[in-house]
Amino acid sequence: MERWDRVGRCAGYGAALAVSPYLLIKVSWVVGSLLGLAPIGEGFNLAGWVLLNTVTIGMAGIGIALALALVRPWGMRIPGWLVAFCAWTGAGFLVSILPYAVLSTVLDAARGGAANSAGDDSAMPGWEGALIQFSFIGMGLGLALALPAYLRRRWPEAFTARVGESTRTAVPWAAAVAAVVGLAWLYWAVGGTLGVAHPAERDTNGYLLTGVGALWALAGSAAVWMLARQRSARVPHHLLLTIGWLGSGSLFAWSGWKLPLTLFVALAHPSDVTLPENLAVAAVLHLAAVVAGVGMLRSLVGSRPRGPAGTNPTPLHTQELG
Repeated sequence: MERWDRVGRCAGYGAALAVSPYLLIKVSWVVGSLLGLAPIGEGFNLAGWVLLNTVTIGMAGIGIALALALVRPWGMRIPGWLVAFCAWTGAGFLVSILPYAVLSTVLDAARGGAANSAGDDSAMPGWEGALIQFSFIGMGLGLALALPAYLRRRWPEAFTARVGESTRTAVPWAAAVAAVVGLAWLYWAVGGTLGVAHPAERDTNGYLLTGVGALWALAGSAAVWMLARQRSARVPHHLLLTIGWLGSGSLFAWSGWKLPLTLFVALAHPSDVTLPENLAVAAVLHLAAVVAGVGMLRSLVGSRPRGPAGTNPTPLHTQELG
């Protein structure tokens, strides 16, 4: 087994282990609240608190199963489309947020204290917040290493060519939409106020999150554009494929999560939740991001690098995925 594959397998096991504290904490919250032994989060009633944490328990369980599927033999027998979709969404959530985790930690240290990244709920002990952050970062790092190794084992053709060795195609519309969304978020991240309804609600973490989202949207758009137009034969195909994968996954996962929240705030007008952005503008951008993410993924799946012997491998979407 080559070294990169060994690293990927260790990372997959590490990701599953890292997310376990998050799963256990969430289970303790649900059980404790039902038994009256643990407080309910601020702004929630019992039913809402149990429902929210039950959903996140399910997400953690899927994350552990995904991490193990990337390294265990049975993971190669799962339908490829299912593993790819879960890995794409999971990487979009967790791998893309790693730059934010690093920058926010540095800024917290510079301010002389660590902020509670899981929220300002005073009912959460500091050690729980630290374990939750560890789970997110550990899962993200694990996926970042385990996922490419899995994809390379299952679809090696996608990792054997350089850009410029495949058929030039039209630039996908999704890359252009992602670029527009990324530029709008970048404008907000650098302090722009057009489309911001409540500037006082903005803080450093919000600027960072918006900036990281803009980074991945623009990087993913550029990668998909280069793959379609074949602008540089010196760039490995798998590098642009990875950037496009993470950029499109970030657009789909995070905006797919934020769009329902934005619509809920717009329709229900909860008194304890105020979003900085104009809700209509934010909803349009999140919807565009979800659509662009799916469109970019379709373009990536159809990418056809030419093999070293001059052969033209079958596009990923027509390969055997079972």
